[in-house]
Amino acid sequence: MYSYSYKKNQKFEFLNRAYSFSSEIDWNFNAYGKLWTYNLNYFDFLNEESILMEEGLNLINHYIQKDKELKDGKEAYPISLRGINWIKFLSKHSVSDEEINKALYNHYQILLHNLEYHLLGNHLLENAYSLFFGAYYFKDETMYSKATRILRDELEEQILKDGAHFELSPMYHQILFNRILDCIMLSELNPWKEDDLVHFLKDKAAKMLSWLREITFANGNIPMVNDCAYDIAPSSEQLFDYARSLKIPWNKVPLKESGYRKYCGKNYELFLDAGNIGPDYQPGHAHSDTFSFELYLYEKPFIVDVGTSTYEKNERRQNERQTFSHNTVMVNGMDQSQVWGGFRVAKRAKIISLKESVDSISARHDGYASLGVIHERNFSFKKSIKINDKILVKGDSKLESQAYFHIHPSIDNIVLDNNQIFYDKMNIALSFEGIINNIWLEEYEYCLGYNKTELGQRICIEFSNELKTTILL
Repeated sequence: MYSYSYKKNQKFEFLNRAYSFSSEIDWNFNAYGKLWTYNLNYFDFLNEESILMEEGLNLINHYIQKDKELKDGKEAYPISLRGINWIKFLSKHSVSDEEINKALYNHYQILLHNLEYHLLGNHLLENAYSLFFGAYYFKDETMYSKATRILRDELEEQILKDGAHFELSPMYHQILFNRILDCIMLSELNPWKEDDLVHFLKDKAAKMLSWLREITFANGNIPMVNDCAYDIAPSSEQLFDYARSLKIPWNKVPLKESGYRKYCGKNYELFLDAGNIGPDYQPGHAHSDTFSFELYLYEKPFIVDVGTSTYEKNERRQNERQTFSHNTVMVNGMDQSQVWGGFRVAKRAKIISLKESVDSISARHDGYASLGVIHERNFSFKKSIKINDKILVKGDSKLESQAYFHIHPSIDNIVLDNNQIFYDKMNIALSFEGIINNIWLEEYEYCLGYNKTELGQRICIEFSNELKTTILL
């Protein structure tokens, strides 16, 4: 379940970037950005099967020796993840070390007084999960009281009725689902407390399981919507096995409140976003991607989301969040939702109507209201997949609209002929009708993970008023 990031001899690899410390480990190393430093301080590598007890203890003890020098490692989020990882490692090897326990307890005191209420969302949940572990490890009533109160309040708010985590990132959903399963296992293996919290956790876990099952593609991939990257979270299949081992009920809850939908045909799976950016007060992991979709054919990705390759506040981060990096429509070069500052969103597109049936869905959003425009997108799923985009304009404004379709890098030799795209290897054709001013293919960077991209091709269509797209399978 855990990637191999510790390469021995003081060499680590996180986010597809490796570094070897020549003399001793600098736990404040920041040349690769804050997220890399965070990963170094999480100590996730203690969960790797290949790491020996002596190696792990040496790393922990060196960290404790440098305690007064720690910077990012003393922040609440890395304390939360590291606390769980230390407790798992120490418990696995039946280690009871006074100095380690003292340092761990002190870190939990820092966490207790620095809970991330200013960030909320997944950060506050991780704080609570970790306090839950700390409470069981130290038999600490203060930690337990705080953890249970936050878990009840935040899981009630953050897990939507259809089971989605409200930040609407499948990757973070996997991470948080894994964590709730950890808490269930912990409470069942250690009968320190006998209250109804575990039943509450199992109820939320069942809903999260249902949602993850619904959105996971047949080949095991998750949609790369909002902030998502490969090789960060446990896979859906690993989580399904974990949930099965804990006897979590496999209920089926239809996709609704998350705004996501998934349609499956004989040879295709199409996942689409017809919901609002969420949550309203913490949209840090949101992208400007209303009505975007991903299409898998024969269990392989065909039309894809660009994904996420960085959390650094730079041009690449901005581009990956903008409308033109998603399979939707941009009007007059303007984003539907104004993403900025790496993790912020100003004006946001809102869904103003939605109608759906078994084989169709139609929705409108107001992200271009300042231009006097409403964007309507209709999907229908019958013998072929049809997508109809309408740019509903108030008055006589003449606006340029561009639709984007990002083709997975593995799909090569696609041919553009007039207003059609052909891919002979799979006998697939895309045809476009409407007032089309221009259509072309251009390169884009598809995210294979953090700091790792590959060139692919995207279809760009400049049109007026209406565009009818047919995908012939």
